[in-house]
Amino acid sequence: MPETQISLVTNKRELKEFIVFPWKVYKGDPNWVPPLISERKQFLDPEKNPFFEHAEAAFFVARQNGEVVGTIGAFSNHLYNEIHNDKSGFFGFFEVLEDPDTAVALLRTAEDWAREAGHDQILGPMQYSTNDELGLLVDGFDDPPRILMTYNPPRYQGYIEGAGYEKAMDLWAYKVGVRELLDGMPEKVFRVSDKILKRWNLSVRKIDLKHLDREVQLALEIYNAAWEPNWGAVRMTENEINLLAEQIKQIIDPELALLVERDGKTVALALALPDLNEPLRKAYPRPGVPEPITLLKLMWHWKVRGNIKWVRAWALGILPEYQGQGLESILFLKLAEAAQRGGYEFSEASWILEDNDMVNRSIQMLGAKVYKTYRIYQKAL
Repeated sequence: MPETQISLVTNKRELKEFIVFPWKVYKGDPNWVPPLISERKQFLDPEKNPFFEHAEAAFFVARQNGEVVGTIGAFSNHLYNEIHNDKSGFFGFFEVLEDPDTAVALLRTAEDWAREAGHDQILGPMQYSTNDELGLLVDGFDDPPRILMTYNPPRYQGYIEGAGYEKAMDLWAYKVGVRELLDGMPEKVFRVSDKILKRWNLSVRKIDLKHLDREVQLALEIYNAAWEPNWGAVRMTENEINLLAEQIKQIIDPELALLVERDGKTVALALALPDLNEPLRKAYPRPGVPEPITLLKLMWHWKVRGNIKWVRAWALGILPEYQGQGLESILFLKLAEAAQRGGYEFSEASWILEDNDMVNRSIQMLGAKVYKTYRIYQKAL
């Protein structure tokens, strides 16, 4: 077995190697959805990603005989530790060929970095926080990931657990057929939903893309207030949500972006995204192919072929004083009705913390079933 050498990414050439390595890991895997290389560059760039306004990161590559055989990133998220009064570090971008020894060496490298940064435990995989991409897929490998969800080979679970990591939290993804949900719902449910809205004097409206900046601010306030009590939550900064809005405004379907108001005050939001991973997987971004060509292929499969069948119920936020009153189920129903009007066939609700009993009950009442599990691991340093 060749000797494995792990080094810090320090220049653009090494960063490119770090970014393109997954194409080697997932070669021939029909379920992997490759990212746009330009998007990965922006995501990793401290000058362009506002996450780095309150965080630091280090990226590492493992080599054998000069060839990259694995990658990992290690992070300090100061905002997370401030909110949770914690000393946690994080790891992510964990990718490795079939080599348990190299996998352990990469994890040890991230642990050493986190320890030197003053952390007493490490969590992951997470890049970079609960507002981004997180979780190791531990079941449901026979299906491509939906938009902004992760994917990995089954062997990673054994590598991470073999390195001494334990489960910190599971995240669930639910699947439901849109027509199945709506056709199977008794008419009484829709009447009760309308009564609840009237009793609270609530109105539901679509997001106004002409005033996106205003809508983003409303969404930020709801999101941070609703998610603050949840495990691992980190409030989004204004710069982070502005970047997110800029990224998703090209793909957002306003019919699937709902705000709930009471007397002019926004009290809840529900947002589902068309699964852009479907046409992206067909366009198949890859090194060596000019990105404009890939984007043309993406637009063909998305806009011309129009074959997006899935939506992902991505964000649901309700002010604390309005939670537990049935509004969760109502919003999922409203999204399902909008999805059916838009011609979508399936919906994924993800991700949901396994201990978020209120939301889990609301989704399960609608007939949705958990079909994928993502896991966050932890290890004391």
